[in-house]
Amino acid sequence: MGANSPLGDGGIAMIRNYLKIAFRNLAKYKFISFVNLFGLTVGLTCCLLITTYILNELSYDRYNKNAENIYRVTRDFNNEDGVVSLRLSTISPPFGYYLPNDFPDIQKMTRLLDNGITPLRYKDKLINEQNVFFADENLFDVFTVKVLKGNPKNALSGPFSVMLTEETAKKYFGDEDPINKVMRANNQFDVKVTGIYKSFPANSHIHPGMLISFNTLKDSAVYGERNLETNWGNNSFFTYLLLPPHYNTKRMLAQFPAFIDKRMYNQEYVGKRASKYTKLGLQKLADIHLYSHTDYEAEPNGDIKRVYIFSAIALFILLIACINYMNLSTARSALRSREIGIRKVVGARKKELIFQFLAESVLLSWVAIGLAIGCLYLCLPWLNKISGQELSTSILIKWQILVPLFFTPFLVGILSGIYPALFMSSFQPVKTLKGLFRVGGSNISFRKVLVVTQFSISIILIITTAIVFQQLHYIQQKSLGFDKEHIVVIPYNNALKDKYETFRTELLANSNFKNSTRTSRIPTGRYDMGAYTLSGDSMKATNTDIKFVSVDYDFVPTYGIQMAAGRNFSREYGTDTASFVLNESAVKAIGWKTKDAVGKDFKYGNTKGHVIGVIKDFHFESMHQSIVPLVLVMFPPSLNYYNNLSIKFSGNNIPASLSHLESTWKKILPEIPYQYTFLDENFDKLYQAEQRQANIFTIFACIAIFIACLGLFGLSAFAISQRIKEIGIRKVLGASVSTIVALLSTDFLKLVVISAIIAFPVAWYFMRNWLQDFAYRIKMPWWIFIAAGITAAFIALITISFQAIKAAIANPVKSLRTE
Repeated sequence: MGANSPLGDGGIAMIRNYLKIAFRNLAKYKFISFVNLFGLTVGLTCCLLITTYILNELSYDRYNKNAENIYRVTRDFNNEDGVVSLRLSTISPPFGYYLPNDFPDIQKMTRLLDNGITPLRYKDKLINEQNVFFADENLFDVFTVKVLKGNPKNALSGPFSVMLTEETAKKYFGDEDPINKVMRANNQFDVKVTGIYKSFPANSHIHPGMLISFNTLKDSAVYGERNLETNWGNNSFFTYLLLPPHYNTKRMLAQFPAFIDKRMYNQEYVGKRASKYTKLGLQKLADIHLYSHTDYEAEPNGDIKRVYIFSAIALFILLIACINYMNLSTARSALRSREIGIRKVVGARKKELIFQFLAESVLLSWVAIGLAIGCLYLCLPWLNKISGQELSTSILIKWQILVPLFFTPFLVGILSGIYPALFMSSFQPVKTLKGLFRVGGSNISFRKVLVVTQFSISIILIITTAIVFQQLHYIQQKSLGFDKEHIVVIPYNNALKDKYETFRTELLANSNFKNSTRTSRIPTGRYDMGAYTLSGDSMKATNTDIKFVSVDYDFVPTYGIQMAAGRNFSREYGTDTASFVLNESAVKAIGWKTKDAVGKDFKYGNTKGHVIGVIKDFHFESMHQSIVPLVLVMFPPSLNYYNNLSIKFSGNNIPASLSHLESTWKKILPEIPYQYTFLDENFDKLYQAEQRQANIFTIFACIAIFIACLGLFGLSAFAISQRIKEIGIRKVLGASVSTIVALLSTDFLKLVVISAIIAFPVAWYFMRNWLQDFAYRIKMPWWIFIAAGITAAFIALITISFQAIKAAIANPVKSLRTE
């Protein structure tokens, strides 16, 4: 390098000297260096783990080369007052028929239709497939999907053609070439394999495992071409638009109301302006995962709030670690005062001393970041397990991430080292060399502020964790209004329609079974769209959006739902297919009294009849949603409105019950795979995201408190060492061990009390906002705040007491002899 180096030989030698002295000082003060290094390593490890999670959340769907120009069409439904009653990420098929014609700016439009659980057979393999979608032939022109076999341009062009993922193909065909193999779908139609594609990445909002050509739907036995053009009521189609780069979507959104009125005139809203009751929207593809929370999504989405929360936790933990460094470095400044004085006497300038101290903090940060990267590899599998994610360090291997990561040690080192560097470089050499220097004044005050900041953050994390667990306990223990125990749910198949009574009779002949029922939806699911109703003697519109569930005679007894008035559907009455059962919320919304509702005329959609009963309100959806007006409808069996079969066990012998259920199913429906879930497991899944969040909260809160206590341990050790002679004098004068421990602990406990006073309102504000996401929530108990403060004080006391007791029981003669 030499003369050509911009630093020159002198500059390089100076940097080498800074690093050499930094190494010596870190080695000289081993305890404080260890505490700082350990705290920074843990803090940076947590930051890297959380950064990996955040980057993964922000990366969803961005792998698509057209991600910035792809939009999903959504649909809202409004009541008479213009209030949104249902928000869907899917729309009805006629929209897809008309959109490309009426909006020439649309470059391409593609659709996906979830076929639900679909039985697939190939030779002797019969499997219920979960992620079967009908897909437009131009899907691969819009989405970036790697096709491994077959022609992406025409693989989905013909009817009854299917493309499989590698994993799905391996499951059915093993090492055979799957191309042109024929599979039986839903025991209804055959499909021919025309291509193999690589699975959609983990960071995609949707994961089709099998794609059946959209043209298959045109067959009248499957769906029918006429339905695709006219069925406005089937809002099940995911519809994506590829728009020009930098397209102003506000222009298209402004044209949607006129488009709706034109195309839906005298269709779904006869004689009314359709755009008053329904609205189309556009969602950017890359925004779906974090910002879309409609009533129906392809898969459970993330939440941008969660990203903000964990970002804050990462910053809090790193801040606590940096505060440790500041505190301990300024606390040990008295030990280095003579060194600083000598340096100044021999000509060291303040700027050089600042660089020296920053070199130490940056060097420590570099060691910490190296150790943190190693810890990241060790801890990531653990984080994946508790978070349910598939995080990988590969997401960090990008220049946009590596460059900031390279500068992180400098940033952390400067942030944590700048105050100690400025403070220590300002020492006056005369005072330091004469031994007149004392650490005090504004320095001690600033250190107290830092300790208060640490424990304020810790107490906030303790409170938030406790309230999250309290809310989870509340929603898991709150009465649902129905009995979820010992209920098994099986996907209903049309093949059971004519055999159901035989199946039910044979099942209930066994004493291990209590009942069974068929429904369109089950509790723990979400309601579909409702309808406007006519009620009363004059049959006036209710102006109330009432959701519906299609049921049979046995829904109410199977789920243990209580009747509030009237009766349930019964096989004794042949007219019950023109009757309705309302819940209490529906009766209230209409304006009736519960006891007067029975016998009232009622029209729901195209079905006219009368109310035969009122059931008590129950929680069909999660506690995030309020109980809404509901009508139970029993359509004629020929209409086949069922999607689920629920079977109530007696609970005496679950394994034997499951075995008998399986054998009965295979006997009655040998062509349909047997598959079941327990209802209470579905209920637990409703709050899986919150449960995982609570677990992660707890772990990181404990880490934050541990780092804070680590700093407090080092700080108290140093503070007590500065008062060792005072302690000796007090003991000589008769002070007891408990008195000395109390004296040494009081100053630190005062700081914890101040921390609690600051933390309480901050925690209350953030948790009040978090609880707003639940329609049914706890009232934040005051005792949690007090308990959090006491817990922090207790932890601090234990941390301090170790050093305080050690100092209090020491021989005072040794401490005074050095005077």
